[in-house]
Amino acid sequence: MSQNTPKLTPEMLIPRLGEYLVQKGLITDAGLQLALDYQKEKIAKGETYMLGQALTDLKLLSKEALDQAITEQILQLRTALQASNRNLERRVQERTADLNEALQKLSELNQMKANFVSNISHELRTPLTHIKGYVELLISESLGSITEEQKHALAVSQKSTSKLEDMIEDLIMFSLASRGELSMKLSEVDIRRLVSLAVKSATNKAEDRGVKLQAQFTDAIPLVQADPEKIGWVVNQLLDNAIKFTPSGGSVVVSLKEEGANLINVSITDTGIGIPQNRMQEIFEPFHQLDGSSTRHYGGTGLGLALVRQIIEAHGSLLDVKSVEGKGTTFKFPLLAVRD
Repeated sequence: MSQNTPKLTPEMLIPRLGEYLVQKGLITDAGLQLALDYQKEKIAKGETYMLGQALTDLKLLSKEALDQAITEQILQLRTALQASNRNLERRVQERTADLNEALQKLSELNQMKANFVSNISHELRTPLTHIKGYVELLISESLGSITEEQKHALAVSQKSTSKLEDMIEDLIMFSLASRGELSMKLSEVDIRRLVSLAVKSATNKAEDRGVKLQAQFTDAIPLVQADPEKIGWVVNQLLDNAIKFTPSGGSVVVSLKEEGANLINVSITDTGIGIPQNRMQEIFEPFHQLDGSSTRHYGGTGLGLALVRQIIEAHGSLLDVKSVEGKGTTFKFPLLAVRD
């Protein structure tokens, strides 16, 4: 202990000792004031001097009476502290119960939402299948000849039904993931072929938007352990997002690179609008769009990236995102390589 630190005494633990002694009738107000003035004089001389010491030195109070008063106050303080602790524990228990109840309600609401999404998605699938089938019959002129204008209108309708079908499938997949029923069928996958097909599928959209799209990998990239359907969906989704958020004249690159002996990194990099750092986690919130206004420029359900992350994590991997607002974004995740 430092030499400048005063020795701890019981009196230091008792606030407003003088007032207590006056209330008990052990000293008078005048006596208290006299002791306080005497204490100040001692402290002004650099001494560590307590009020109780001043009272006993001035013969205003006996040492026994002082010790008794201090003991009484310590007991009162301890009783008050115990009561305060009991009150605090009770309040903590009440708040904990309130939080548990709120979490339970939130869990129930999330389950209801997942069930609703699942039910409505399956209900939408049947009429959409009928619409899609009849549009195909009309375009093929199986139900009679049509004009070029009618064929063009039907082609637009066919494109829209395909887009709607994809959205419904995403909703169904999301409802399965929300209930923990998103099954993985792992096998040895040629990730090069899967990426090549995804790039080929996205080429027309990239060209329409004036975005340069390319794949970068070598023939030495080995097979990976993955669910081909789910990982194919992930790559397609990330490519679609990258193209959608990249202005004309920009570029999107999907690459495969070996990391060590056991991992293959899959990355999709664009030169698009980027993501504000303070809103990075929002992109993974289901049904959420960073631009939530009625005039937003980019469509979608807001489920894509939420599902992407769930699928990647179901593979025992992690999705890494790096972005600079106004310059572009990179999504990257590793997959386990299969070695002979």
